[in-house]
Amino acid sequence: MSPDQIGFQTLLKKEVMRFWSVLGQTVTAPVITALLYLLVFAQAMQGRASVYPGVSYTEFLLPGLIMMTVIQNAFANTSSSLIQSKVMGNLVFLQMAPLGPWEWFGAYVTAALVRTTLVASAMLLVTIPFVQLPINAPLALLAMFLVSSASLAVLGLIAGIVSQKFDHIAAFTNFFITPLSFLSGVFYSVHALPAFWYQASHLNPFFYMIDGFRYGFFGQADVPLLQSLLWSLGFLLVASTVCMWMLKTGYKLKK
Repeated sequence: MSPDQIGFQTLLKKEVMRFWSVLGQTVTAPVITALLYLLVFAQAMQGRASVYPGVSYTEFLLPGLIMMTVIQNAFANTSSSLIQSKVMGNLVFLQMAPLGPWEWFGAYVTAALVRTTLVASAMLLVTIPFVQLPINAPLALLAMFLVSSASLAVLGLIAGIVSQKFDHIAAFTNFFITPLSFLSGVFYSVHALPAFWYQASHLNPFFYMIDGFRYGFFGQADVPLLQSLLWSLGFLLVASTVCMWMLKTGYKLKK
């Protein structure tokens, strides 16, 4: 095994163990929160909201809630880990280790994918008694899940790099991640919106992540699958390019 592989695997193990040690906070709590959204909105909106033909509102809602939870947790996993290392002063030990930018990038993003896979799987399992979702396009479902999770994990890395304290991460979450995830068609079809908000929704990258993920279950969505996939891949490419530049140059990491 090469030194690069050893470094990557060690950092990956450290990141997985970090969230695994507090599984109740990192996996159980988001699942319970999403279930509360499901119970409340399904009860309040069933039969009142117009969604896809042959799809009940509860069925429509669940994939959106899963992807919204995945988005928030992927971002939180990488951003919280990096800012914790900065605040606690142990980031220097990672910088001293023989780890290249790709090892940092790969380990943090892979750990976030492990966490989001656990969260999404747990949500699907606990909702089986209430909602049985069809899977019409499994490859599309997997592709949108991986691309969306990776995109927000990379964005979390960027937020962790530029932030100097926990308040900065909270600002990213409160003013960017949460509003965009709530306004991305989780609870409604964008076709039900007025013209202005309908057009505005198409500028939200989270909308394409959720819409493409929903297509994997129902085989229908608000926009074509290819459009959702290209938007999501484009977002991932841009975020990854910025993140790798930061890691290679040591931006906000080296004092």
